[in-house]
Amino acid sequence: MAFTYAQLKTAIQDYTENDETSFVTNIPLFIRQSEERILKNVQLSIFRKNVSATTTASNKYLACPSDFLAPFSLSLAGTSGDKFFTEFKDPSFIQTYTPNPATTGAPRYYAQFDVNNFLLGPTPDAAYSAELHYFHRPASLTAGADSGTTWLSTNAEIALLYGALTEAYVYMKGEADMMAVYDKRFQEALIGVKMLGEAKDTTDEYRTGKVIRAKQ
Repeated sequence: MAFTYAQLKTAIQDYTENDETSFVTNIPLFIRQSEERILKNVQLSIFRKNVSATTTASNKYLACPSDFLAPFSLSLAGTSGDKFFTEFKDPSFIQTYTPNPATTGAPRYYAQFDVNNFLLGPTPDAAYSAELHYFHRPASLTAGADSGTTWLSTNAEIALLYGALTEAYVYMKGEADMMAVYDKRFQEALIGVKMLGEAKDTTDEYRTGKVIRAKQ
């Protein structure tokens, strides 16, 4: 089972039996809120991304991607091609480590300086090829056409639906017992998504064997 954008919007209206104009207008918001809850509660491979860039000699800053949320790793490679990883630190650590930005060398550390830039320490002495592995915000289902799908609408459709229904019922100021049912279904579905993203998607049976659940 998978939802297209149009199918999910229809399902939300069918479940809530609400076709009031302002409610329909806010359905994309309910879907984005559901996506946000999944994004912030589950580690999925679709939330990981790699980009390449190049540092500039004598420039202590490296631009952040526009969809950057948090780092996983930053590796650099010089003209010889030898790759090495930098350590993520607080900006104050780097500013203490290299108080004079004119001091250059192969960067050993990086920090998020602001929403647009990383701070490198020491300041690069040459142009290094950089590869950033990071946590990013995927495009929302609501950003595409009615016939469009996303990984979440295809593989986490139950969590996406019940998360959106919970947000819809909050908007409607619906009955507490029905809201609790929707949220319970969302939390149950979220457990399955977490199992996929944080257990099955991070290992294999060759090394760890099959997942063994406690007997009831």
